[in-house]
Amino acid sequence: MPQQILILDFGSQYTQLIARRIRELNVYCEIHPYTHAPDLTEDIRGVVLSGSPCSVRDPEAPNPDLSRYLGRVPVLGICYGAQLLAHQAGGEVLPATIREYGRARLSHLDRSNALVRDLSLDSQVWMSHGDTIKVLPAGFEIIASTPEVDVAAYHLEGQPTYGIQFHPEVTHSSEGKTLMRNFVVDICGCDQSWTPEHFVDSMVLALQHTIGPDEKVILGLSGGVDSSVAALLLHRAIGDRLYGIFVDNGLLRKDEYEGVLHAYKGLGLNVQGVNASQEFYSALAGLSDPEQKRKAIGRTFIEVFDREAHKVEGAKWLAQGTIYPDVIESVSVKGPAVTIKSHHNVGGLPDRMNLKIVEPLRALFKDEVRQVGDTLGLPHNILHRHPFPGPGLAIRILGDITPQKVDLLQRADAIFIDSLRQTGLYDQVWQAGVMLLPIQSVGVMGDERTYEQVVALRAVTSVDGMTADWAHLPYDFLADVSNKIINQVRGINRVVYDISSKPPATIEWE
Repeated sequence: MPQQILILDFGSQYTQLIARRIRELNVYCEIHPYTHAPDLTEDIRGVVLSGSPCSVRDPEAPNPDLSRYLGRVPVLGICYGAQLLAHQAGGEVLPATIREYGRARLSHLDRSNALVRDLSLDSQVWMSHGDTIKVLPAGFEIIASTPEVDVAAYHLEGQPTYGIQFHPEVTHSSEGKTLMRNFVVDICGCDQSWTPEHFVDSMVLALQHTIGPDEKVILGLSGGVDSSVAALLLHRAIGDRLYGIFVDNGLLRKDEYEGVLHAYKGLGLNVQGVNASQEFYSALAGLSDPEQKRKAIGRTFIEVFDREAHKVEGAKWLAQGTIYPDVIESVSVKGPAVTIKSHHNVGGLPDRMNLKIVEPLRALFKDEVRQVGDTLGLPHNILHRHPFPGPGLAIRILGDITPQKVDLLQRADAIFIDSLRQTGLYDQVWQAGVMLLPIQSVGVMGDERTYEQVVALRAVTSVDGMTADWAHLPYDFLADVSNKIINQVRGINRVVYDISSKPPATIEWE
């Protein structure tokens, strides 16, 4: 196991950000709910206690026994974590006279202390708390303050235990990365060896150790970055004993089935393409409800994939492109760990097929997956491909699905995506696509009146898809795309642009 920092999650909205900041320092870390705090092992070099929406004064507030860590490895409490450490040691935590949310400035620093060394006086930090530490326990010293908060940071004398009232993990804390580096590298002594190259080498060895020398692995490929990187890792570990299955559900983008298959063949992957469009269209016939459409697609995918997988004799493993946010989001902070959620298009397959699961990317965030893919030589067009929903164009066609509607949307979507690529805007957008609306509008083309379909262009900017803003694409670009769609796609006479953000809207329309 690599050196790691353990993060105990008390339910903060920022917990994943803590992990992201530590990973950016090339140090491995794991998030565990406080209800399932692991025992100390040799590879754990330090512990971070996250924030929480709770107050330490609440009867039901998280209050785990931290004695297994304190004094044995460095511990950093952030916001609630800092209040918890002080509270457990006999300090006094009370409601803040002025609830402090947002930007604040450090007005006092003890730069002789290792945690806040190299921070600047008047440095901006981000506060988000309703309680404050009024009285520190004996042996605790203040090492940073703001004008409103005396105990902005503290240190337990004689041992590497620290608490900070602000959030260094958010970008609004201008020197947060410096503080995290001070803790992770200088105080915990982590060697910053968690790199994409290190991950590839160690994961290949782990896969070779886990998968028997004659065992075969089946992987459902989608053309997206997660399943593609998982395929390259597995291929490097076990070669042609990896059997990829790429199912064309008839709901992919224009020419995507052939293009993705061609790309996979060029990478030397053993991939079988399956054109099952008619089976999916039959399953979707007459369905308009979004959830019913999703379920029909899921059921059909399982039937098709299971049928194709049984053609691979002696398969023992099913590989999935599960990544770390999928793992984190499937575990409850309040209760026991639950099973990993159904992932992409392979939900329900493991039980049906009686296969063991292998998830080579389950330790990585999305940006780390891309870094690993770059190390493995994954082509740019796959590595930086926009996310695409598992149900495909079925949830971009509002209402029932027919081959004619799919064809109409594919042609309009191809114009939009190709235009983004040609103008250099594609990589500036997180996700883009066209929605076919269940309405018709009056138009005039030449001397004729038309009554044809309406489509909506959707493009958003985002970091991780959890929140998103509509992309402020140039007016001239939008006008050009609209003109091309109306002129080149017979059956569409009106184009609109979606300027809704997430929340309250979602990225997809269904």
